[in-house]
This record gives sequence, structure tokens and C-alpha cells, in this order.
Amino acid sequence: MTVDHIELYVSDIRAKTAWLVDQYGLTVEADNEHEAVPAGARSVALGSSRISVLLTEALDEDHPAAVYVARHGDGVGNIALRVSDATAAFDEAVRRGARPLARPVARDGVVTASITAFGDVAHTFVERRAGIPDRTLPGLRPVPRREPAKDMGLTEVDHFAVCLEAGTLEGTVDHYRQVLGFDVIFAEDIVVGSQAMISKVVQSRSGAVTLTLIEPDLSREPGQIDEFLKRHDGPGVQHIAWNTDDIVRSVRSMKSSGVDFLSAPGTYYTLLSERLTVRWHSVDDLRNHNILIDEDHDGQLFQIFTRSVHPNRTLFMEVIERAGARTFGSGNIKALYEAVELQRANDGAFR
Repeated sequence: MTVDHIELYVSDIRAKTAWLVDQYGLTVEADNEHEAVPAGARSVALGSSRISVLLTEALDEDHPAAVYVARHGDGVGNIALRVSDATAAFDEAVRRGARPLARPVARDGVVTASITAFGDVAHTFVERRAGIPDRTLPGLRPVPRREPAKDMGLTEVDHFAVCLEAGTLEGTVDHYRQVLGFDVIFAEDIVVGSQAMISKVVQSRSGAVTLTLIEPDLSREPGQIDEFLKRHDGPGVQHIAWNTDDIVRSVRSMKSSGVDFLSAPGTYYTLLSERLTVRWHSVDDLRNHNILIDEDHDGQLFQIFTRSVHPNRTLFMEVIERAGARTFGSGNIKALYEAVELQRANDGAFR
């Protein structure tokens, strides 16, 4: 099992296409403009390296994308999973307790079937039959190749961060373990000042699909997770983390293309030597680009978070480079929490 593609439900597909092309270096690969009457929605597929994103804008008010956008605004509506047999995966998931959304159907050599994931997000199993190119999606046709203006160095999806309502974390973890056979690879309670959250990371047996599941700790004061749930009107994907082989180069390129990243306090780098020894990049490069660093028993990882451009300040992105680190070090999730809290305190973006 791998991440086949991420489907974003959007209100303005042209604007979102330009955003992903100009600021994230994705290339338009296919669309359904050839259809005289698209099946309830307009769709565009974009990709780069092992990243594949499907944008869907509803044309009918009863289309799932229309319902999603009306409630949440633009966001991740579907995390599609590549499997060898979509029908078998669907049948087994339903047998284990998954709620079915769409039964298996074949089109253009691709078999798809969908189940519920969390909130209004779905998982679609995707199977491409022999001879069908990897990026083929039902109903979409390839467009003439248009290279991005700049290569941002993003290679694949590292993980998804998911905000859940208080009291639903364990049930969601059990869902992934029982229905999809995921393992819990990390768990932590994060306390930052008077606020706190509880997190567990679940991962497919293949290691290629990872979700960081987070719920607020109601024994503490409300914080960013509570804020997300309020502004998003329920659980959903808070951010998508993209892998890169050189985070300094990627961040430099993305900044020059207009991406705005969160800042880290200067003291973070002053005190860095007391916490660890940087084995990759230079401290000056990390400081100049506000890149955070953490480590686990396998190595180090470098990360940075974008400032949300969503009208509700919900969805944002992360760029991450793993230098040996395979899981999440104890400071990884805390760094995210503190970075977003810094944004809330400094510019009032969540007010």
C-alpha cells in the first residue's frame, strides 16, 4: 500500500492549480476538459516526482466536493491508496468494519473503490491493471507536458497530520489498526504552557502511508487543535508533509516563488548545541531559513512549516528532510505545536 494521490476539493480550480504549479513546482498532467459534460465536477491532476495531487471543483451542488467545500472550505477530501487489488482491499476493509462509500468500479483500466476514513475524508483504493501508466486516473486525459518554472525538490508525501475531536483518538487508531492493518509507531502527550494535545502516529505495514492523529487535551486550556476543529467545522487534515532530499535548497526555491514559512525564535538556534549536534547542513543555513531539526535513534530530520493561506487558516504544508531518521523524534510534534502557537501569538492569524 502506498499513497496513490491526494484529492483536494476546491472552490476555484484554476487558482489552486496556479498555486501548486508556481509555489510547489507541480506540473499539470491530466484533466477532464475533453468531456463535453464532466461528471458533476471539473478535475485537474498534477504531479512531480512521486507526488500526485488531484484537484476537484464541483459543478453540481450535490457533488461530494460541493458538500465538503460548503462546510470546510478547500481541503483534503480523499487520501487515495494504491493497492494491487482494489476489489479485495475494499471487501476486506468492509468485512473488518469500514463504512463503504463507493463499490468497486473499473474505468480506463483503473479499478477504484472507496471507504470512509475520518470526518468527511475518504480513502479510495486504486488498482491499475497491467499496462496502465502509474498516473492514470479514471475520466482524465493527459495534457501536453508543461514543465514547472522551477524545481522545488519535493519528492513524495511523508505524512498527513490529522486533527480529531477530543475523545475520538483511540477509536480512530483502532479503525486504522483493525480495518487497514496499520501499526502504531509513535505516541506522545505534548504539553506547551497551559495547552496540551495527545498524538499517535499510525503507519501502513509497507511504511509508505503515515498519519499523525492528534486530539486536544480537554484538561488544559483550548489551543490550536481546538481552533482547527472550530474553523474547519470538524476533524480533517491539518497539514501535508512533503519530503525533500535537500531542505535548504527546497526552502530557498519555494521562498523565491512566494511561499511564506513560519519563523522560529532566535533562541532556538542559540540553544541548539545544548540539545544536539547538527550532522547535516550548517546551523547558519538552518537559522537563515528558520528550519527546525530533531533526531531519533536512527538519525536526524529537518522540517519547516508554511504559513497557512487558507481563508480559515486551517490547511498548511510542511517540508521535511530525513537524514537517517525513520520515525518521529520526541521534539517533532512539539516543534509544530510551538511554531503554530508562535504564529497565533505574533500575528493573530487564528483570531
